[in-house]
Amino acid sequence: MTDDADAVPELRASDADRERVAEVLRDALAEGRLDMEEFEERLEATYKARTYGELTPITRDLPAAGVVVPPISLVKEPVASGSWASRITGGEGSSTWAVAVMSGFQRKGRWTVPKQFNCFAFWGGGEIDLPEANFADHEVEINCVAIMGGMNIIVPPGVEVVVRGIGIMGGFDHSEEGVPPEPGAPRVIVNGFAFWGGVGVERKLTKEERRRLKEERRQGKLDRKASMRELQEDYREDMMDAHRRMLEGHRDLLRERHEERRERHRERRNRRRYDDY
Repeated sequence: MTDDADAVPELRASDADRERVAEVLRDALAEGRLDMEEFEERLEATYKARTYGELTPITRDLPAAGVVVPPISLVKEPVASGSWASRITGGEGSSTWAVAVMSGFQRKGRWTVPKQFNCFAFWGGGEIDLPEANFADHEVEINCVAIMGGMNIIVPPGVEVVVRGIGIMGGFDHSEEGVPPEPGAPRVIVNGFAFWGGVGVERKLTKEERRRLKEERRQGKLDRKASMRELQEDYREDMMDAHRRMLEGHRDLLRERHEERRERHRERRNRRRYDDY
């Protein structure tokens, strides 16, 4: 039924109206939208209907003639590259531990953080860089033991950070806790022990994000320069218009004064002629 039927629900339906509804039901049965039991129930209600208000609900959930039904995709869409869903890979990590004794270690670039990563530093230091990393799970734990040494954990924006480490004459950095995570982002738990040492946590943009921000700043500069050029052109046009109006006003003033002088000269000449008579 049409929207006109919804507007006049109490209007009596004709046999032709009931036949149109029955035709829609037959098409729905042929297309598999209705089974035989539903078709018979609706067909019976159609021929019993006396008003448009009774006919309208019968086909409300069925496509009208000429309406193109959107196709249903049965193919799983690929995960967008760079999204959190693509970076939480499951499985095992590419590295599960690191040790620095009077030396240093570094985990950086495209590596996979395991569910639990253990690291130890004695008179040394280490860097655990996560902005370009993948994650084996939605929640990963980094256990740090720093004795007279230090470690630095770099996380990308959007990651939730929870710090649970204990420090004696040392400490764990809690400054990045409480930052709201992005939807689907992993959770990084920093745990462990620091004695005469420390574990720092900082956020750092990925290379792609830095390039994006750089491009946005460059585009912003170009847009500002273009705006300045437009303003200068508008100012120049306004000044030229003002100058033209000033010249036109000056010419009109000169023309008026010239006419006034001619008029006074004409009056004096006419007066002299009158005096001669």
